[in-house]
Amino acid sequence: MSDQPQGDPRHLETLDRDLARYSNLETASSYVSRPLIGPSIAFVFIVLAGLAAALIFGQANNSLIVIIAACFGAYMALNIGANDVANNMGPAVGANALSMGGAIAIAVVFESAGALIAGGDVVSTIAKGIIAPESMGNAQTFMWAMLAALLSAALWVNLATWVGAPVSTTHSVVGGVMGAGIASAGLAAVSWSTMGKIAASWVISPVLGGLIAAGFLWLIKSRIIYQDDKIAAARKWVPVLVGIMAGAFAAYLALKGLKKIIKIDITTALLIGGAFAVATWAIMIPTIRKQSEGLENRNKSLKVLFGIPLVVSAALLSFAHGANDVANAVGPLAAIVQASQSGDFTAAINIPIWVMIIGAFGISFGLFLFGPKLIRMVGSQITKLNPMRAYCVALSAAITVIVASWLGLPVSSTHIAVGGVFGVGFFREWDAERRIKKARLAMPDRPKMAKEERRRRKLVRRSHFMTIIAAWIITVPAAAILSGIIFLGIHTILG
Repeated sequence: MSDQPQGDPRHLETLDRDLARYSNLETASSYVSRPLIGPSIAFVFIVLAGLAAALIFGQANNSLIVIIAACFGAYMALNIGANDVANNMGPAVGANALSMGGAIAIAVVFESAGALIAGGDVVSTIAKGIIAPESMGNAQTFMWAMLAALLSAALWVNLATWVGAPVSTTHSVVGGVMGAGIASAGLAAVSWSTMGKIAASWVISPVLGGLIAAGFLWLIKSRIIYQDDKIAAARKWVPVLVGIMAGAFAAYLALKGLKKIIKIDITTALLIGGAFAVATWAIMIPTIRKQSEGLENRNKSLKVLFGIPLVVSAALLSFAHGANDVANAVGPLAAIVQASQSGDFTAAINIPIWVMIIGAFGISFGLFLFGPKLIRMVGSQITKLNPMRAYCVALSAAITVIVASWLGLPVSSTHIAVGGVFGVGFFREWDAERRIKKARLAMPDRPKMAKEERRRRKLVRRSHFMTIIAAWIITVPAAAILSGIIFLGIHTILG
C-alpha cells in the first residue's frame, strides 16, 4: 500500500498513470484481437454448416463424410465471397460510385438473391464434365475425390486472396476435380478436350473482356469527352450506352441467371436484350436531359451521369454471379450428398435447398468479412478508375459472357472483369502516348520526356499485372496437385 496520503496530489498522479496504462493495454488488446474477429466468425459459420448437415442426416450412412463435406463447402463459399465477388464490386468502389459499405451491402443482397432464386438447379456433369464419374469404380471413392476437390479449391482460393490475386474459383474447382480424378482413376478419367477449352479460355476471356472494355472507353472518349460541347454529346450518347447496358444485362441474366426458372437459348436471350435496350434508351433520353441541366461543360460533370447506371450494373452482375457461380461452392457437396443417399454417382446432380443456403450465406459472409482487400485491388490498385471507365468494365463483362456462350466457350467471370480493368488501363496508356505524339508534331521544339519519366507515368501497375497473370496460369495445376495429395491422404487414412 502506498505511504502517500489519499488527498496528496502525487497520489492522484500515480492513479492517473495506472489508469492510463490500463487504457493503453485495453487499446493494444483491441488492436491485436481485431484481425481474429473475421476468422472467428468464419469458423463459427463452418461449424454451423456441419451441425446443419448432422441434424439433416443424423445416423444415416456416410453421415460423417457429408458433415465434413458441408464444412468444406462452407469454407469454399467463404473464399468465393472473399475473392470472386470483388470483380463485380471493385470497379464501382474504385470509381467512388459506391462506398465500401454500400458495395458490400448490395453484393450481399444480390449475391444471395441470385443463388437462392435462380441458382443452378441441376449440375448435369461434375464440374462441367472434367472427369467421368463411372471411372472411379464406387461411390466411396467418388465421395473422397469430391471431398479432396472441394478442400483443395478452397485452400487455393484462400491463398490467392491472402496474396491479393483475384483468381477464378471455377478454375480452382475444375483443377481440384481433375487432380482427384487423376489420383483415383488415372489420366484416362479426365476429359482432355474439355480441359483444352478451359485452357483456351485463360487467354480468350481476359483478352475479349479487355478489348470490349477498351472499345467502349474509346467510344466515350471520342464521342463525349473530346467533344467541344460535352454535355450535348452526353445527352445524345449516354442514353445509347445505358440502353446497351440494359440489353446486355437482360440477355446475360436470361442466359446465365434464370436457368432454374426457364431454359432460354441464345437467340431468345438476344431478342429479350434487344427489347430491353430499345425501351431503356427511350426512357433515358428525357432522364439524362433533366439530370444534365445546369452541369458545367467539363469532364467532372460527366461522372454524375454514369454513377447510377454503374451501381445498377454492379448489382445485376452480383445477382448473375450468385446464380451462376454458387455451384462452384456447393456442386461437389451436392454430389457427395446424392452419392451418400442413393449410391448413384453417375447421374445428374440435384442441389438440395439446404446446400444452396450454405453456398449463398457463405458467399455473403466471405464478402463481408474478407472482401474489402480484393475489392480495393480490382477497383483502384491495378489502374485508376472513374465512373466512365468502371462502366466500360461492367458492360464488357456482360457482353463477353454472351459472346462466349454463343461460341460455346467456358469462361471465367474473374478473368473477364479483371481483363476489362486491364483493357481500360492499357487503352489509357495508348491514348496518352498518342496524344503526346500528336502534341509533339504540332510543337516540334517541345522537349522530349525522359524515359524514366515515361516509365513512371505508366497507368497500369506492372507488378500487379504479372502477379495476377501468374496466379491465373498456375490455378488449375496448383489446385490439381493439391487435390491429388489430399485424395491420396484420405485414401491412405480411410482406405
